Amino acid sequence: MTVTGKPRGKYAKTAGRRREILEAGIDVFSAGGFRSGSIREIAERVGMSQAGLLHHFANKNELLAAVLELRDDQSREYTNGDEENGLETIRGLIRLVEYNSSVPGLVELHCTLSAEATAPDHPAHDYFVGRYAWVNSFITAAFERIQARGELAPGVDPASAARGLIAVIDGAQLQWLLDRESIDMAEETRMFVRLLITVEL
Repeated sequence: MTVTGKPRGKYAKTAGRRREILEAGIDVFSAGGFRSGSIREIAERVGMSQAGLLHHFANKNELLAAVLELRDDQSREYTNGDEENGLETIRGLIRLVEYNSSVPGLVELHCTLSAEATAPDHPAHDYFVGRYAWVNSFITAAFERIQARGELAPGVDPASAARGLIAVIDGAQLQWLLDRESIDMAEETRMFVRLLITVEL
């Protein structure tokens, strides 16, 4: 038998508590940055001890990865994978890049944790492998829709365009973290996309 509906009892409380912790984590890292933001501050915001907070997660890295995962879920409001016009999806992605410049702590958290998670035994390794696979598939599909409308530049492969765009966004984020006055992440992303399409972005 399949049970549907909302979780009840202690399961609902646990899920609600985890969500509260993760939302506090987003606030802490958005405001204070990856280095100055702390587990203790997150715990204080939700009225728990550090030990009590980590009862809901296996370790600190799992908590940090879960914070990023929730942020990914929230970020999807900027894009729409159901749009027939893939260009609107790409425009939404650029809006997301623009928004990211207002939350440097989360950008720093993503860059730091994704680099560490390249090690297969890292607790967040599977999350990032899955995340990049999904993002690549999502953007490839958008470029395929652009191609179907005759708006992709001749010789451009949608999958290659997606990998290139991801590389540009990640590289721009790193350069921006090193010197926030030297680069406009959204504009660099726009410039790259304009090389791939035949219509106005």
